[in-house]
Amino acid sequence: MTKRIQSIRGMHDVLPPDSDVLRSTEREMQNILRQYGYHEIRMPLLEQTELFKRSLGEVTDIVEKEMYTFEDRNGDSLTLRPEGTASCVRAGIQHGFLYGQPQRLWYCGPFFRHERPQKGRYRQFHQLGVETFGYLGPDIDAELIILSAHMWESIHLPMKPRLEINSLGSSEARKQYRDILISYLQKFEDKLDKEAKSRLHSNPLRILDSKNPDMQEIIQNAPSLLNHLDEESADHFSQLQKLLTAAKIEFTINPRLVRGLDYYSKTVFEWVAEGLGAQATICAGGRYDGLIEQLGGKPCPAAGFAIGLERLLSLLEESQYLDPSVDVYMVLMGEKAEIAGMQLANQMRKAPHSLSVVTNCGGGSIKSQMKRADKSHARLAFILGEDEVDNQTVTVKYLREKRDQEVIPQHDLAALFAVILDK
Repeated sequence: MTKRIQSIRGMHDVLPPDSDVLRSTEREMQNILRQYGYHEIRMPLLEQTELFKRSLGEVTDIVEKEMYTFEDRNGDSLTLRPEGTASCVRAGIQHGFLYGQPQRLWYCGPFFRHERPQKGRYRQFHQLGVETFGYLGPDIDAELIILSAHMWESIHLPMKPRLEINSLGSSEARKQYRDILISYLQKFEDKLDKEAKSRLHSNPLRILDSKNPDMQEIIQNAPSLLNHLDEESADHFSQLQKLLTAAKIEFTINPRLVRGLDYYSKTVFEWVAEGLGAQATICAGGRYDGLIEQLGGKPCPAAGFAIGLERLLSLLEESQYLDPSVDVYMVLMGEKAEIAGMQLANQMRKAPHSLSVVTNCGGGSIKSQMKRADKSHARLAFILGEDEVDNQTVTVKYLREKRDQEVIPQHDLAALFAVILDK
């Protein structure tokens, strides 16, 4: 017997209804981005390996342990993209759209990291990323946070995520703080775990992000970067807080919040959702003003964020969210009804409301067809039999509301849709 081929570990198929929920969620968030004036950019899955080494840093976990890197037939080192910001900056430098006028961009798609798979963290994962270029002040930082808060409302998250913010200051301030932090941590070197010891001189700020309970007292007593900010970064952070307060966005200042990538500076933030265990961050971002110059472009301020879609899906699954993407399921009894039902379904799909209509195929009793209608998550079932066809009517059954079914003339259906779809 031929051995069955399985999917690669950590790379999952997304099946209905999860795929429907994911698509609906993406659509809602992309609509919010349109309202704020953001435009889509699409980048390739493969990039030159050097792009990520230069942007992420040689000593980051991603570059050292997690990238899918290989040589192609020409001997060039290529990498499946582990994140989107570096690719977006590369595209901006290559096509010259970073200068002349500010840019608001977004992208959505798969990314790849070879790490230990667990719920909410996979080797192929999906993100929606947002990037802005050419905006120097804290107003764009505030807009990104307000925009993401708008998204949580739009997709009906079952719980309100918590916003944490911090400032990493300028690169010069971070260098000075780095020496202070190393000097502090060296006093407890015998109590640091293996990972912290490996990061002590290469990337000590990442130690502050450790989840090891045995190190929390050391981390909590460490000197705070906020006490060592340069004046410009301190003013920037203060103004951001005023903007968020004016917008009624609740936040917590977390002085231990650092990003895992080397290119961040000044504002960093995370949206944290309770109930996801270790993978509680559903959105993270901040400023990366130095990255464009680091990758060979002229200096340009930049900020953005990324949302983990699998983690959002986990939250929506727990809320037992049903995607209302199907408006009508056509229950068709008999040959006449099948012919008339197909025609009516096409009319509804082409109508101004652009309804989603599923017609029953394969026959079956009315009971079996109604079961299919319910499993489709449709809002309504339209039942057509010989009487309905002869009388140009439709029997309407409400599948998501406690309402009596009713018989409606087909010429009155437009008014019904206007009421139903406005809810």
